[in-house]
Parts: sequence; structure tokens; C-alpha cells
Amino acid sequence: MLPINWIHCTLFKAILDLTRRRESILKVKIMDLKMKKINWGILSTAKIGVKKVIPEIMKSDLCNIYAIASRDYNIAKKAAEGLGIGKYFGTYEELLSDPKIDAIYNPLPNNLHIPLTIEAIKKGKHVLCEKPISLDANETQLLIDTMENFPKVKVMEAFMYLFHPQWVEVIDIISQNGLGEVKFIETHFSYFNDNPKDIRNKIEMGGGALLDIGCYPISLSRNIFKEVPKKVYASGNKHPTFGTDTLITGILEFSKGRSVFTCSTMMAPYQNVRIFGEKDYIEINKPFNPSTEQESMYHYKQKKVLKPSLQYAIQFDTFSKSIINDEEVPISLIDSYHNMKVIDALFKSFNSNRWENV
Repeated sequence: MLPINWIHCTLFKAILDLTRRRESILKVKIMDLKMKKINWGILSTAKIGVKKVIPEIMKSDLCNIYAIASRDYNIAKKAAEGLGIGKYFGTYEELLSDPKIDAIYNPLPNNLHIPLTIEAIKKGKHVLCEKPISLDANETQLLIDTMENFPKVKVMEAFMYLFHPQWVEVIDIISQNGLGEVKFIETHFSYFNDNPKDIRNKIEMGGGALLDIGCYPISLSRNIFKEVPKKVYASGNKHPTFGTDTLITGILEFSKGRSVFTCSTMMAPYQNVRIFGEKDYIEINKPFNPSTEQESMYHYKQKKVLKPSLQYAIQFDTFSKSIINDEEVPISLIDSYHNMKVIDALFKSFNSNRWENV
């Protein structure tokens, strides 16, 4: 495996490159590239994709939504016609076998992330897979091992928040020592969903708060501290019927600081991040899914307001650019593996009620 510090430097460099190229933070200009757009196939007609993600991708510069698939032909047809997508399939296998598709977006339930991503890789398709990349670190390792046989294929975990201009600026401030050495991070992310039919409430499909949204504070903490935590502790609640974790409070112990977060699937909708250094602090009011229609803001010395931005479009363009130019993707599978290792340790602590090493 590659050294973990190299992974973080690669991610920071990719994001900071976007910062220093202000003309391309909202758009990656096609004039800089020498190839056609990437033809994308979408695995799923889930509401968030149809209503939010796909419409954003359609506003990107380097992506053409070529086809969409569902396990129900009529649902795929309806989604495609509603979005103006030319092709649709009633099985995932048909979409993966289409030779005109270059890349796959996999936003399926968590238990299908690795199986369908591996199937796509074997068909020669690049894959942008939704977070969390897998159910556990062992599954991620299986994906890494599979990738060794397909060195030309790109695969990346879709942590869209990292591509939003507010995080690009925040990471730049931290990298320029604007806070001094970071000592403490506090994160909250919650929403309320008690629908028994929702995949987030189905344990067999990888539901629960930690996998769905707890992965965000783990990702941001690791990228800010530039290392994997040494040990973790987690406590929380399980749903009496669903069996999923509905509330998790986690503590991540790093060599030079600590991160504390709470995530919940059955709490009032709220999200916030505060990052404290020796000299100053930053607070982000909507750190993970800020509005695409309203201004976003963070507080550093004074309130900083940013124009609405399409973080999904930026993420898809950045991944497409990696394909076109045959470059490293900003978020490597080794980075994803380490995120899953932390999640595994938190689940272990949740069950053991004690600190666990990562």
C-alpha cells in the first residue's frame, strides 16, 4: 500500500489546484482538454439522483449522461424520459455491457457498492461510487485487489463535499497555517427518517447513521489531521425494530489532536463543523450539502459568504478530467480503505463499549 501521508498530499494538492485556478472552480474548461465528453451510465433511479445529482451533472462541462438503469424497465423509462436521457435499461447488467459508456455512477444501496463496482471494472468501465465505498475495510481491500488487474480503470469514492468552493477555501486556510496547529474538530450531522422501507433503515442493505453520514466527519478529520486516528470510541443508540444505529457519537484520537462527532438518522436536521487551532477557528454552517440556490458561508475572522455552487458537477468534471488525461483521481482507494478502517473500529467500540485501536 502507498504511504498514508502521500495519499493526503495528493488529495490536498488536487483541491488546492482548484483553489489557485479560480477560473475553473465552477467549471473545468473544455478548452484545456483534447478529448470528447465522458459518456456516463447511472446505476439507479433513486430520488436523490433523479432530483438532485443528475440535474447537476447535466450542468457540467465534461459529462454526458448517456444512459440510466433500474431493475424495473418502466421505472428506468420514466426516469430517462423525465430527465431527457437517451437510453435506459431494465437491468444493471445491460447498462454495464453497453460499449458506448465510459464511466459508471454507482449510488446504489451500500451493500451493492462493491459488487456492482467490481462488475463495472471487469467490463472496463471507470466508476465513481457513492460513499461509503463499502460495508467494511475488507470489502474495500477486495476492490483494491481487483483493481490490480485493471490498471487503466479509474475508481473513486464520491465525497462531493470536498469539491465545494467553501471546503477548497477552508483547506487552503488550514494549509497556510491560518489556524495554527489544529487541535480539535467538532462535527454534527443529522436528519430524521423513520420510514421502515427506506434503505437507510435496512441493516441488511448497509443502513444506519455511521455508514450513511458518519463517514463525512471521519473523512474531513483524517484529511485535516493528515493521518489515521490511533484509537476511537463510540456510543449511541440502535433502533429496536430496524436494528440500525440511529445515533452515534464518536471520538477520534489523533497524534496531535482530537475529533468528536455526532451523527443521527432520527434527529432534527442539522449540520455544522467547527475546527479549532492554536491561533484561530473556522465554523462551517452547511459543511456537507449546502444549497445550490442560496449562498453558503463559513466563519473565519469574519463571516465569509460564497455564491451558490454545484459541488456534484465539480466532482464529476474532476473525475472525468482524470479519465481524459489519465491522471490520478483526487481521492484514492487507499484513502477510502483507511476511512473504512476507522468506521470498522467505531462499530467495534460501539459494541464493546471501550476504546478500540484502528
